[in-house]
Amino acid sequence: MPASVIRFFRYAPEKRELKVTFVSGRLYVYEDVPPEVAAAFEDARAKGTFFNREIRDRYVYRDATREHAG
Repeated sequence: MPASVIRFFRYAPEKRELKVTFVSGRLYVYEDVPPEVAAAFEDARAKGTFFNREIRDRYVYRDATREHAG
């Protein structure tokens, strides 16, 4: 499996939130992500490429690293 900067992610359809954890340990929550984008992200072979092209800089997000750790 190709290396990626993304460790894992979880989508909450009821909130339309996409939580992405990077290999660095940082956790970001992307808001108002449509279900079809989350599904395409899950299906993408190259998660990092898809993330950079379709998610990063397209949705409002917050750094939730400290929230998650606390």
